[in-house]
Parts: sequence; structure tokens; C-alpha cells
Amino acid sequence: MITKELIRDVTLTILKRAETTLPGAVKVALKRAYEREEGEIARAQLAAMLENVALAEELQRPICQDTGLPLFFVRLGGDGDCNVKLGDIEAGIRAGVAEATEAIPLRSNVVDPILRTGSSGNIGDKIPYITYTVAPEVNGIEITVFPKGGGSENMAAFTMLTPKQDAEAVEAIQNFILEMVVKAAGKPCPPTIIGVGVGGSADVAMKLAKMALLRPVGERHKEERLAAVEEAILKAVNNTGIGPMGLGGKTTALAVHIETASTHITSLPVAVNFQCWAARQATAKIAPDGRVEYL
Repeated sequence: MITKELIRDVTLTILKRAETTLPGAVKVALKRAYEREEGEIARAQLAAMLENVALAEELQRPICQDTGLPLFFVRLGGDGDCNVKLGDIEAGIRAGVAEATEAIPLRSNVVDPILRTGSSGNIGDKIPYITYTVAPEVNGIEITVFPKGGGSENMAAFTMLTPKQDAEAVEAIQNFILEMVVKAAGKPCPPTIIGVGVGGSADVAMKLAKMALLRPVGERHKEERLAAVEEAILKAVNNTGIGPMGLGGKTTALAVHIETASTHITSLPVAVNFQCWAARQATAKIAPDGRVEYL
């Protein structure tokens, strides 16, 4: 049986891992960016990031003072026999976040959106937010924590483009993304990962853009045509010269990840979500018998 106490403990573990240790693909991307840059200022910014990452991992302290809004993505085994109550998943995650806030520690980031008053333990109305999906290949449940910093999240954008086809659609999407990149400049703490959601309805496109950020940095879309679009947009973004922390350079983004959904014949929704260079996430699988595997 997967209990809420087990989920609490797993939540604490993956949240600490996410806050203190960057995924290997992100570290590799930052190192490659450092090697590619020629300007002294750009290299200095990337060197500071790499030193920051190394110290955080060594000292087991948060990579950034903004420890993010606690977002979780839960994949439920597709056979329907996860051996867990949905209520226990939410209760366990909330308890784990509260405990992690004190133990790691985390900054208290969660506030009422209107009153701006805070709550203890990074627990609030619908926060931590949990997105559930059914995954037939998962045995039990899989929990991913994705702490999202305010600086990058504040640059998220959405538009409804006039429907176009093929190359014209790609051009319109790329132009919107570039417009948002230039508008954001250094605010999302580049080099960023840019998640793009195309299709669905407005809310679906925004969710796709966020979920695109979960993909390992630099992993191309499985469809060749979309992988080519990702590469083209990444090249265009880096040609802006905004550079690390907006101070100029060759690396404005580490990757562009696109996710799509079918849409209405009269619509072309496009959403953009930026992830700062500190692309934090961690995942654990819990088997129906309670065995835990940290990924």
C-alpha cells in the first residue's frame, strides 16, 4: 500500500534534491554554453552559475534564493491498480512540502493573490498544485516536483494567432516567441529553457508550454518536423544577443521545447513559458508495494 506518510517522505526527498542539485543535462548545457561564449562578461555569468551549482550540491543548500512555487506532476499507472488513494497523494505532498520548507529550508513564497498575505509552509489554496495524468507504462505512481521561480514565470505569455498553415504557421509562431524573448530580455534569468505550447484551447496551450519544460534539456521532439522547428527557433533566439543574464552573448536559451495538441479549425493558440537557467526538477517512482526508485 502506498500511504500518505510514504508520499510525504518521498516529497521531502525529491524536493530537497530538486532544490540543491541540477539535473545532469542542465549542467552539461551550461558547461557547453560557457565553452561556446567568447565575451568576458558572458563567460563570467556562466562561470558564476556553474560555481553556484557546485556549491549548492556540496553544501546541500538551495541553488537559488527563490525556491519557487511548488508544482507537482503525478503520473498514475494506467492499469488502475496503483494501490493508493488520490486523497492520500494530495495530503502526502502537502505534508512533504510543509516539512521541506523547514528542513531544507525553503523561502516562504506562497501568498494570497489579492491580499498578498503569506501562509506557512508554502501551503495555500490549491498550492502545491498537482497535475495528474494517466500513464499505462507506469507501475504504481510517478511524482515529479518542479519548483517554479517567479522571475521566469512572470514572463509567461499567450496569444491567439490567426490560423495559418505549414511554413506560415511556423513563421507566425516563431515571430511571437522572438517578440516575447526580446520583451523579457534578462528578467527570466537567461540562459533559459523555452517551453512552447501550440494548439488545444487557451488553457491547454498554457499547460503544454509548462509541461514542455519537463523534458530533459536539449532532448528534441520525437516528430522530426517539430524537432526542426525547435532548432530553428533556438538559433533565432540566440541570435538576439541578449545572452546570459541579459548582459550580452551567444547563449540566450539552452533549449526550445515544443508540445502540441489538435485545435479548433478557427484557432491557433500559442503559449510560451520560460524556465530560468536553474532548471530544477526531481522525480520518484513508487511501486504499488511501496518500493521507491529515485530517478
